[in-house]
Amino acid sequence: MLAKSSRSYRPLPALVMTPDLQTRLAILSGAAKYDASCASCGSTRSGKGPGATHISGICHSWAADGRCISLLKVLLSNACRYDCAYCANRRSNDHRRVSFSAEELAGLTMEFYRRNYIEGLFLSSAVFSDPDTTMLELLRTLKILRHQYRFHGYIHLKVIPGCSRELVHAGTLLADRLSANIELPSKKSLQLLAPEKEQQQILEVFHQAQGSYLEHQPQTKKAKTNPPGIGMSTQMIIGATPEDDRTILRQVGQLYRLPQLQRVYYSAYIPVNSDKRLPVIGNSPPLKREHRLYQADWLLRYYQFDVDEILAPQQLFLDAELDPKAAWALRHLEHFPINVNRASKEELLRVPGLGVRSCTKILRARRQTTLHLDDLKKLGVVMKRARYFLHDGNSMPAAFRSEEALRCALVPQAERQLSLDFNTPPLAADTSALSGEL
Repeated sequence: MLAKSSRSYRPLPALVMTPDLQTRLAILSGAAKYDASCASCGSTRSGKGPGATHISGICHSWAADGRCISLLKVLLSNACRYDCAYCANRRSNDHRRVSFSAEELAGLTMEFYRRNYIEGLFLSSAVFSDPDTTMLELLRTLKILRHQYRFHGYIHLKVIPGCSRELVHAGTLLADRLSANIELPSKKSLQLLAPEKEQQQILEVFHQAQGSYLEHQPQTKKAKTNPPGIGMSTQMIIGATPEDDRTILRQVGQLYRLPQLQRVYYSAYIPVNSDKRLPVIGNSPPLKREHRLYQADWLLRYYQFDVDEILAPQQLFLDAELDPKAAWALRHLEHFPINVNRASKEELLRVPGLGVRSCTKILRARRQTTLHLDDLKKLGVVMKRARYFLHDGNSMPAAFRSEEALRCALVPQAERQLSLDFNTPPLAADTSALSGEL
């Protein structure tokens, strides 16, 4: 295990950016770009020191207050022992293998922070040795940052599946968020494209992190309950295997039952290797399908939808033209239009175009007065789609005789013509081994 840090603060010398270090940084930061699961719900690490942030935290996106915040996204090493068909760092690929030492990577992070290039770190690595050795080196990097540099910024750590529980526990103490990639939508897909990996080992990471966190955290003073634990995320590659959207969403629903898993990321398959087990998609990764899955995932987490509501019976893929909520509304026109002054929160959340914030504004405003549809615009509610599904008791939306007529109103003709058909992605012949139940 990691040794305890000294109580005294010893400033480390500035890192010299040599040509060799620049080359390794370019290679290892470029190799990390395929990992999408690096957003955060915010850092709550207490204390004063370099990198300390407020409650909005750090993420690889836009913050709630509108700021664009950044982090160093890098691998410790791209020398991998595995030979996954879809991975750029697979063992059989003929490209330069480089690594950082823990001291070098910690120094790079601090130098970038001092120059205001970054606000945090996303750290992952290829498995260059056994899982325990790789994970231990990742933790050494974090230990140097936390204890020698006194870095209090956001750190997202990618856990190496198969490492010991003690190392996972050490990660919960040093990082603000952990993640472990599920990789593919089914166990059969993983066996075909990454036979050296085991899905159960990946899933076990979430249980180990939750158990370690709760076991070593003291109970709160105000309540006899344990703290909620460290947030975790995972990532799934979409389009590399023939699973349909229904299968993917059912798997995601099961993943959200795992302890502490807060977010599933979807990554459209991008061909980086030539392998007969992989589909031939040219230069058109299924980005639109990825976008629709993110929208469906949002409905699962925040809008109380289940998979059988998002997809109609016998429907295997999400609608390419409409977002999943609008597609559901078109299949259930008997529920609409609803009265904006009488509808419950659950009913309002099912209206296309209305989000959680818009519903909250409506519920607050109607406590004081009777709302008209024109008032919703003043509240900041976007009425482009919602106007077809709401009424205020006086003015009613335009009547549509059919689902197709309303679809034409919601989807401009030009957009319908440009819509990509992602329901039948081309697949290599060898994927026939994936047929059957999960």
